[in-house]
Amino acid sequence: MRHDALMSARHRIFMALRLLGSLVAFAAFPIYLAARGVPTAIEVIGFAWLVAPIMIAYFLSRTGRYETAHLLSSAALAGLVMVIAMATGGARSFATIWLAMIPLEAALTASRRVVVGACLLALAAFVSLAGLNALDVLPAFNADPVLQGGLMAFGAGMAVLYAMVLAFGMQTLAQTSASRLNVEEARYRLLASHMSDVISRHRHDGAVDFISPAAERLLGVPVAELMGHGVFDRVHVADRPAFLSALSDAVRGGQMKDVEFRIRRDDVRSCGAHIRAPEYLWIEMRCRPMQETDDGQASVVAVMRDVTERKRQEQALEAARAAAERADESKSRFLATMSHELRTPLNAIIGFSDMIAREDELQLNAARRREYARLINDSGEHLLSVVNGILDMSKLEAGSFEIAPEPFAPGPALINCCELLALKARDCGIDLVTAVPGDLPEIVGDPRAFKQVILNLVSNAIKFTERGGAVTVSAEIRDDRFVLRVRDTGVGIAAEDMERIGDPFFQAGTPYRRRYEGTGLGLSIVKNLVGLHGGELSLQSQIDEGTTVTVTLPMRLEARQAADNVATFTPAPRNVVTRDRARKSA
Repeated sequence: MRHDALMSARHRIFMALRLLGSLVAFAAFPIYLAARGVPTAIEVIGFAWLVAPIMIAYFLSRTGRYETAHLLSSAALAGLVMVIAMATGGARSFATIWLAMIPLEAALTASRRVVVGACLLALAAFVSLAGLNALDVLPAFNADPVLQGGLMAFGAGMAVLYAMVLAFGMQTLAQTSASRLNVEEARYRLLASHMSDVISRHRHDGAVDFISPAAERLLGVPVAELMGHGVFDRVHVADRPAFLSALSDAVRGGQMKDVEFRIRRDDVRSCGAHIRAPEYLWIEMRCRPMQETDDGQASVVAVMRDVTERKRQEQALEAARAAAERADESKSRFLATMSHELRTPLNAIIGFSDMIAREDELQLNAARRREYARLINDSGEHLLSVVNGILDMSKLEAGSFEIAPEPFAPGPALINCCELLALKARDCGIDLVTAVPGDLPEIVGDPRAFKQVILNLVSNAIKFTERGGAVTVSAEIRDDRFVLRVRDTGVGIAAEDMERIGDPFFQAGTPYRRRYEGTGLGLSIVKNLVGLHGGELSLQSQIDEGTTVTVTLPMRLEARQAADNVATFTPAPRNVVTRDRARKSA
């Protein structure tokens, strides 16, 4: 027991009392003989019994079985008192008072079992002596009154002295226990205050009875504000049911429970005036039930750990996984799109060129040869546009697309692009309306990129508008920014496709049931070119009602001049406004 201060003190007090009592009794033996004379056989047995406490102390020192040693000591003391009392008057003997010492001595153990056993032994010994007196079977104890009074005073005095020793022993044990408790409490408080994890104790309703100082560093508020329902009030509203369920399950199920939730951290930031800016942290809490509190209510001990960084990594991994899935989907869509976009014109080129090569055999006239040559040329132009779109997209994604900003008039460039597409619109039975003010000021940008944006947007609008519909192109200056708007009365875009409009190779609808030609790169190129100019792109669309695409560009584009006097830009962050923002702007 050397490593347990309290049990060591109990063992030392037990052994000291047994050895001291036996030695005092042996020292009083000559005095007793001088006063009593020749002892009787019972008296000799009584004094011989004094060896028992010494043997019990030796038993405890060798085995460490403290409760067993106390029960043996109580039995030995009860037997010794009975032997002496039987020789000196039974229940009226001076030794009977020592029966009261048996329960008091057992109280040093702090064991209910030992105390109950000692009380039963003392009671049984007293009842036995009283019964023997009543039956008058004990030998007569005929001593003169002076000797009998002296023995009574001696027995009472020794009992009082032993009771004093027991009192000092109890006080020593209480002091040792309190000191040990204070040391352990200070040790645990030191550990709790220096741990990065937060230790707390909760009632069944989630209220906090205790929380370690680490909570102040974690949540940015004093510990006093977290007592009671202070922690619960800072838990994110959406996570409060999970928080309370974990505590309730731990109380009712009696098992450890884990839960993750968000909790508000108050951070005082200096932004002119001191303002509390809330920030939510991800917390992992492990709950374990504990014994009932003083008011009889069950409680839970919880360990809370900040897992915000882990959550961010999980979210990053989830985003990477989603991006990988989208990349795989884009690859599949790219293969499906390219197989159609490349095979169709290639088949036309090969087929019609083969027919021209066999013109003698097929007896082709000049008109037919010109038609075949035109079809071959159209197919080649389509292939070139597909390849150019892929190359432009690759440059934009790699950040190597170069633009050369210069002042230019946007009105004439816009009208020129619409005139180029007017024939295509007329062939499709679509009205192409241009509403461009004649007094539009010059803007600074890349004219080539500007025309490519207009051509792609108007071509898309014509392609997705049914015969008899209309495409309107308008421009204006608003808040020192150039605003281009292309509105059509076409098929529109579904809500589930709105978020992905502008992704490379993405086409709304099912890619394997395509009604319209194209690679899905036009709007993606537009979005990147607008981003390179520091502009914004927004879409508003409804199924079967049409789509409106709005491009907003700054009036002046500030470029970083390279050595060859050509500005080189990296792609700006994509800024496609989703449907919710489009509705707000509308």
